[in-house]
Amino acid sequence: MPRIRYNAPVILTFALVSLAVFGLDALTGHAVSPRFFAAPPDLALTSPLTYARLLTHIAGHSGWAHLVGNFTIILLVGPILEERHGSRALLVMIAITAVATGVANALLSDAWVMGASGVAFMLIVLASRTGSGVGIPLTFILVAFMFLGPELVGAFREDKISQLAHFVGGFCGSVFGFIVAPPSIHEVT
Repeated sequence: MPRIRYNAPVILTFALVSLAVFGLDALTGHAVSPRFFAAPPDLALTSPLTYARLLTHIAGHSGWAHLVGNFTIILLVGPILEERHGSRALLVMIAITAVATGVANALLSDAWVMGASGVAFMLIVLASRTGSGVGIPLTFILVAFMFLGPELVGAFREDKISQLAHFVGGFCGSVFGFIVAPPSIHEVT
């Protein structure tokens, strides 16, 4: 009988931590996530909690559908990217994306932000760049158009979705894709 492996430690730990935060939040009547796992719409630079929230907001989710929607993508794409780029590099990319999303939200929005959708978008865009050779891959262009195009239209609607987080995540994924993507097999001679 095959053993179960903890094959993507960063992605699996991120998913389990977010699930634990969601469970704790549910048990406390939703008192935990807004206080510790949501990035504020301002940067209170004298509060240590502000700095922590810039990172921890990606573990908080507003509901089960929000959590499942984000982690369906993260659990599908993340392990492939973790194997390709390594756990440490992926952890750094997730942290940078989280902080960039939190800072952008504080500078450009008047709403709190929580959830891992920025990270999910970063992974989607990064995956479209991974394994490509020289030049800009058509898959990268199509993914950017398909995932970020509707976000541009949605930015003008009144809803509770942070299109800004999606844009920041997509931007981070594209930057990471062009900076850290290892050369493809076809480039190595």
